[in-house]
Amino acid sequence: MKLNVVQPDEAGRPWYADGLKFTCSQCGNCCTGGPGFVWISREEIVRLAEFLKITPEETVEKYCRKFDGRLSLRERRTREGLYDCVFLKEQEVPTAEGGSPQSVPLRRKMCSIYSVRPLQCRTWPFWTSNLASPEAWDRAAERCHGMSHGNRTFTQEQLEAIRDSKDWPQNPPTSAPKKG
Repeated sequence: MKLNVVQPDEAGRPWYADGLKFTCSQCGNCCTGGPGFVWISREEIVRLAEFLKITPEETVEKYCRKFDGRLSLRERRTREGLYDCVFLKEQEVPTAEGGSPQSVPLRRKMCSIYSVRPLQCRTWPFWTSNLASPEAWDRAAERCHGMSHGNRTFTQEQLEAIRDSKDWPQNPPTSAPKKG
């Protein structure tokens, strides 16, 4: 028996066969919300530890929690009752040149380990649950400003490769393209 996880179109293609737009705005919305898990592998812990300039053991002790034999990044409860990833940090957004010095600096929450974030984070929004139907995609896009917007369109092959990734590449396709 075959289960149809993705809604096909009339031709039997997945609903996203013509590709999907996504450009990460680094808004942090995918890093906050209800309690959950950001699973992290031993390899990713080593990468994270190197980035943080501490040992993998210290990384696990300080930033991870164990659940059902697996490791997940810790969360912090916010004043608003949400759960933020431990690496979601409030940062000042640089103002445009010529901005008024009297204006209040803009602040937003951003991932402080973006360059070494775990695979689960790197594959967002191309998760199986979001690709199940156009409605599932649209529900997720209500919180993610980059979904269905931006200047990057991922082909069916690209987004399925991201969805099915087992480890993250050196230049992940969901990162901003290199300039040069």
